[in-house]
Amino acid sequence: MHGLMRKLLTRYFNRKVLDRWRRAAAAAGTASLPQLRLQRDQARLLRFQLDRLIHEADSRLMRPRIGSRQFPKPLGTDWSWRPDVWRGPMPGRGVCPVARQDRLDGQTTIFHDCPRAEIGMRQLRNSDDRDLAPFGLALDVFDFRGSFLSVSVELPSEARTALSRQHMFRASVQSEQERPARIFARLNIQHGPNTEQVLRELPPGSEVSTVDFDLAHLELNERRVQKIWLDLILDQPAMNRLVIRDLTLCRYHRADL
Repeated sequence: MHGLMRKLLTRYFNRKVLDRWRRAAAAAGTASLPQLRLQRDQARLLRFQLDRLIHEADSRLMRPRIGSRQFPKPLGTDWSWRPDVWRGPMPGRGVCPVARQDRLDGQTTIFHDCPRAEIGMRQLRNSDDRDLAPFGLALDVFDFRGSFLSVSVELPSEARTALSRQHMFRASVQSEQERPARIFARLNIQHGPNTEQVLRELPPGSEVSTVDFDLAHLELNERRVQKIWLDLILDQPAMNRLVIRDLTLCRYHRADL
């Protein structure tokens, strides 16, 4: 009851304040100079506080919401997912240098074999109006003399439920780089003692790259699938900065062959 009364009183006083300034603006052309000077000074103080509020509100409201699961999906999608690194804040926002196997959380791991790991990683808060993911992942690579650098993401168990060779997986990556470099996406499916792999190169020069993995031609034992993971592999990453602004995956049924 007290909360409702407070809301009603707040609305009443806000309306009265707005009416006061509406009348003052309408009468500014005929107001006395001392009165006009006082109103101008009061309006400037009020405008400063209002501009602060509007700036902060625009900054927060324009950002993607933490935990967002929204992104485009193909027709027939029966499972979709955005990994936690791109959905919410990590306990530690940055790592430098990155170890040869640095686990960011229970899903995402960075792998490399560089003897001198001049690699830095940090999580960014996305704020561009084109961003759908709340967070991004930035990799800064300086001297690199290893043979591979990859970001590996393990898919949750739901991605394996009722999986069949009639399914396709789609990975969408929104990224930006300081200089153009090739990025490969590899889907790995472990079934029993065997692992099937499908490698695709992300289309170069595109801010949002989408690749599909067709399971139809794999020698896949659907009933023994134990683990599915995606590797994003960076080719010749030295002296470059890669920001993965979003990473999403989905599973959908393809048309019958």
